[in-house]
Amino acid sequence: MSRDPNPFDEEDVNPFSKPTAPGSNSRISTLASKAFGFGNKNEATMDIPLDNDSKKRERELVEWEENLKQREMDIKRREDSLTRAGVTVEEKNWPPFFPIIHHDISKEIPVHAQRLQYLAFASWLGILLCLSWNVIAVTVCWIRGGGVKIFFLAVIYALLGWPLSYVLWYRPLYHAMRTDSALRFGWFFFFYLIHLGFCILAAIAPPIVFHGKSLTNIIV
Repeated sequence: MSRDPNPFDEEDVNPFSKPTAPGSNSRISTLASKAFGFGNKNEATMDIPLDNDSKKRERELVEWEENLKQREMDIKRREDSLTRAGVTVEEKNWPPFFPIIHHDISKEIPVHAQRLQYLAFASWLGILLCLSWNVIAVTVCWIRGGGVKIFFLAVIYALLGWPLSYVLWYRPLYHAMRTDSALRFGWFFFFYLIHLGFCILAAIAPPIVFHGKSLTNIIV
């Protein structure tokens, strides 16, 4: 029965003897390799992880930038196609703190018509101011015992007057000044005269038509 060689067994080695063939020290080299783990097929390996997360994030960032550029090009292409088709894209820019309409007299209205357009704009702002003041005055009158009906009527005047004055006569005038359209000028004059007549009637507020104090008119 064969025994495993003991690595600690001493061997008689004559240092003054002639060097043996290269293969004679194979046993010593084999034992050394087994002792230190060199050349062993079952030795443990240690993987050094690469920085794959940063490369992945960089690749995702590049893809995101490419998608963003593609979207910008698509939007620009659509705007150009709308411009060629005669459709203007109006960006809301007024009032500056909460844009709800598009308004730029200095850039879109011809120079010779800008002064008239500014006067019309001041007139429209005056309508908004008057209707707002009417609500405040009627509210005070209601608190002093004037009845709730006049308050609701004043609110209705304001809620209808603000958008209708813009849609029916100011915006048609703005577009008429910009495009020199006779049809839009006719639309403006028609509804502006109606609105002007209503303002005159509201200022006088005869008791035949207006009952109560829903309008802060001259008689009240």
